[in-house]
Amino acid sequence: MSGVVIRPLRFTADVAAMRAFLEGLGLRSRIESERGGWVDLLAGRGMVALHDAASSSTGGQPGQTSLTFEADKLDELVERLERAGFGDATVFDEAYGRVLSVTGPDGAVIWVDERSEDLYGYTLHDVRPDDRLSVTPYLTGADEPAWHTFLTAMGADATVLFGPGPEFAVRLDLTATERALADIASRTEATRTAAGLELTDPDGRLVVIHE
Repeated sequence: MSGVVIRPLRFTADVAAMRAFLEGLGLRSRIESERGGWVDLLAGRGMVALHDAASSSTGGQPGQTSLTFEADKLDELVERLERAGFGDATVFDEAYGRVLSVTGPDGAVIWVDERSEDLYGYTLHDVRPDDRLSVTPYLTGADEPAWHTFLTAMGADATVLFGPGPEFAVRLDLTATERALADIASRTEATRTAAGLELTDPDGRLVVIHE
């Protein structure tokens, strides 16, 4: 995996339950904290990260989803963002590695973790993601043209979906091939709608799997 990858971050009251839910949809766990409280999961395209809300240092609430990314080289990303007009892109050194912070459209603060080979305190799993699945965050109340400009500047291998809403928010959605959608429907209690399959996750939030 290389480049900039979209990785919505879900703060959850039950990391184990959310992990089992997403694995049941076909995602595969890649890296988890040895202390618990963190795991990221791969789809064929995109990732999802889970963070225990109770231990969040930023006040993340159970069921809250933020739009975050993972990238190879943050310094090159800073230059691209600055050229596109996102001038507050800043890199920080955290205990777990380097992190970029930038203000995106709609005032959303976006965090990008630099991919690191130092996995002290974490366990890496050798996984083969399901190529039929993509992580496609659903943004409500969003300035769609501005987000397209931002994602282009990021150089992200990512697709996001847009919908109406009173304020900016991120929903954790997926997109699947017709065959994968049928497989998920056969092993879950998903409701089929015009949008695809709808499920309620362990945090009580709607997840839509689009075809």
